[in-house]
Amino acid sequence: MARIARSCLRSILKIVNSTLGLVGMAMILYGLWMLRVCKRDMESPSFDDFDYTALWFIYTFLSTGATLCLITCLGHISADSSNGFCLSCYMVIIFLLLLLETLVAADILLNSDWEKDLPEDPTGRFHDFREFVESNFDFFKWIAMLIILVQGFSILLAMILRALGPNNGSKYDSDEEYTSARLPLINPHLQTPQYVVGEPRFSTKNDAWNVRILFQSTSEEQATILQSAV
Repeated sequence: MARIARSCLRSILKIVNSTLGLVGMAMILYGLWMLRVCKRDMESPSFDDFDYTALWFIYTFLSTGATLCLITCLGHISADSSNGFCLSCYMVIIFLLLLLETLVAADILLNSDWEKDLPEDPTGRFHDFREFVESNFDFFKWIAMLIILVQGFSILLAMILRALGPNNGSKYDSDEEYTSARLPLINPHLQTPQYVVGEPRFSTKNDAWNVRILFQSTSEEQATILQSAV
């Protein structure tokens, strides 16, 4: 029963964790599209002396998407292995990500001049993205709430898997593990052979000659005894 529950928790964690991966891939695709548009605009003569470090918003967007994809990979590895160290690292990273998102949201909501804290974006991509979010604020609000719920649920599932521990019963699934335990029933003890195999010994010529002389001397003694008896 514990193995079934552990398998279900692993599957749920992978499904929930995949949501972060989808968000990360969407951010990477959108960042690549913005980068392509910016490079196309930079081909004009007015962008000859353009500083590429000014593309901070696009680079931040791409790095955030790549980070979410890496976190998704770590979550899948942790769910498969059920290793306590991997699950702990995964929970810490998700918690830090949640903390960072909370700080950013609090700064945007409480600070009316939050845009002044950011460097200038000469490409205008940040301004376009902000207008797009404001025009679809309800949609992005539900997406943000979904991401926060997914992250919190991922931490909860990782904590439960870590409490259950690794699947120790999986090592008994293979029949090869029982081979050493069944061998004594088939062959309880080794029987020592009742004979010893060695090199054959052949009689030499001297041995045959000694046997012949001994036989002749024995025959002569028996003949002498018979004559004396007669």
